[in-house]
Amino acid sequence: MATSKLQALWNHPAGPKTIHFWAPTFKWGISIANLADSTKPPEKVSYPQQIAVTATGVIWSRYSTVITPKNWNLFSVNIVMAGTGIYQLARKIRHDYFNEQTVVAKE
Repeated sequence: MATSKLQALWNHPAGPKTIHFWAPTFKWGISIANLADSTKPPEKVSYPQQIAVTATGVIWSRYSTVITPKNWNLFSVNIVMAGTGIYQLARKIRHDYFNEQTVVAKE
C-alpha cells in the first residue's frame, strides 16, 4: 500500500520530478525566513522586500488555483507568504507611523 502511494506521488504531474513540486518547496524557505525575521526590530524590516513578498503571495495564491493540475502546496505557501508579508508590513507601519513616542513628541 505504501509503495503504491509513493509510486503515485512520484509519477504525479506535480510530483518531485517537476518544477511544480520544487518551486513551492523553496518558497516555504522564504516564508519561514520571513517568519523568523519577526524577531528583528521593526526598523530593520524593509518596505520593498515585504511589499514584494506580500504581492507575490497575493498574486500567486490566486493563479495557483487556475493552473492544471491544481497544486495545493503552491496555493498554501503563497497564502503563508502573503500572511507573513502583511504581518511584517503591519509591524513596520505601526512602528514608523503609530509609535507612541512619535505621537507624544508631535503634541
